[in-house]
Amino acid sequence: MPLSALRHLPPTWLLAPVLGAAAVLCFAPFSLFWAAPLAWLGLFLLFERSHSPRQAAVTGGLFGLGFFLAGVSWVFVSLSVFGGMPAWLAAPATFLFCAVLALYPGLSGFLYRRWRPPAFWQRSLFFAACIAGADWLRAWLFTGFPWLALGYSQTPPSPLAGFAPVLGVFGLSFLLAWLAAALARPRLGLPLAALLALSGFGLQQIHWSEAHGPALRVALVQGNIPQEMKFDRAAFVQTLQLYRELIASHPADLTILPETALPTFVDYLPTEYLDELASLARQQGGNILFGTLTGDPDGAYFNSAVSLGAAPAQVYSKQHLVPFGEFIPPGFAWFMAQAHIPMSSFSAGAVSGETLTFGSDAARYQVAVNICYEDAFGEEIIRALPAAGLLANLSNTAWFGDSLAQPQHLQIARLRALETGRPMLRATNTGMTALIDAQGQIQAQLPPFTRGVLQVEVRPHRGATPYSRSGNWGALALMLLAVVLSRIKSSRSGAALH
Repeated sequence: MPLSALRHLPPTWLLAPVLGAAAVLCFAPFSLFWAAPLAWLGLFLLFERSHSPRQAAVTGGLFGLGFFLAGVSWVFVSLSVFGGMPAWLAAPATFLFCAVLALYPGLSGFLYRRWRPPAFWQRSLFFAACIAGADWLRAWLFTGFPWLALGYSQTPPSPLAGFAPVLGVFGLSFLLAWLAAALARPRLGLPLAALLALSGFGLQQIHWSEAHGPALRVALVQGNIPQEMKFDRAAFVQTLQLYRELIASHPADLTILPETALPTFVDYLPTEYLDELASLARQQGGNILFGTLTGDPDGAYFNSAVSLGAAPAQVYSKQHLVPFGEFIPPGFAWFMAQAHIPMSSFSAGAVSGETLTFGSDAARYQVAVNICYEDAFGEEIIRALPAAGLLANLSNTAWFGDSLAQPQHLQIARLRALETGRPMLRATNTGMTALIDAQGQIQAQLPPFTRGVLQVEVRPHRGATPYSRSGNWGALALMLLAVVLSRIKSSRSGAALH
């Protein structure tokens, strides 16, 4: 396109991708949570200036393209740097992935402009329903990709974090989008901002869950094994020795190793090595939970977490797999053949809300295990509640290098802790290994890209948040109510706020 042609494009189409890219600053690691309403206010105003549903759809799509290219471009790192895919293929694949994600804000724009209500207060509600609905749809359709849903920007110290245990991340998306649109009319927006901030602060004073039982000594192991060495046979013995030494030198009631820390099938691990780990755990009066691979007689294999020690051996197998990384969608075998991603055809574990149980009869505790990407799905995490007193995430974040993916993933985990009222234990290969308390605050963390063990004390929690009881239904009901209110015809037509 010649530069002269840019002068003939709608101004919204030129500004939208820049605004979308800037909106990434609202999320970790930048965490400008207060800027989120301002960024989406910009999108609302762009929708308002659009002259047709088509123009609004393109505007939303361009906003989304800038947003996702800036926010999830680490997909290129996974495919090319660590996946071995040629850059000439990984770059357009990443762009296409971001373009597909951009369809969701594009859909928001189309719906908003197609059925835009006449009264301003109705338009603000309808805009909120469109934005939050698109976030929810993106988290569900085609197995879901909820990364960078608007609500994730509101981890503490944001006062709106108080709404997370009530409405979940998509309810937060709704409130933020509603506030963003309302700020276009300061007479409406500023009082609403004050009301939401005060209400959120008040909700933060409510402890939906409480600590129960004795404190546990937990060791979170960060091996910092380079991704290129992780599945290298020459480094295999070295990896096993490293983890054995870290376990032996850091006694704990519960020791957690990262996803695929022992990078082979558990049946292929030396029996004497497993016996030694189990013996170490029993000597410490505790258990070891480590990421590895398991299989069944039918040839299926699973991304699993296996426990050894004082309690009987237990296995959790990942239920929600990552497309392209852990399973190949139909028709894409040719594409994945260009990469060298080991173990990319996992089977999903059986869907259940079962927990892993540790401790003695006098002090028994239950842990809800999730592996890597699974903690991005709040409705799946709450299956283990209220039985689970702790959440544990095992991740191999080496796939993303030193990118935005790692702090973004930590922020997602903080929302899960808030939604459930449960501490979250994170053991990762390269970062962010951390303890997150039931209020979503990071209590302790290892520096990324270092080898070490994070030793913490944590107490299991009991109780139920409103979100853990209803899941996303509360947020969906809020969106539906907003749509209904936006369609109500008033004889006064909201003249004062039009």
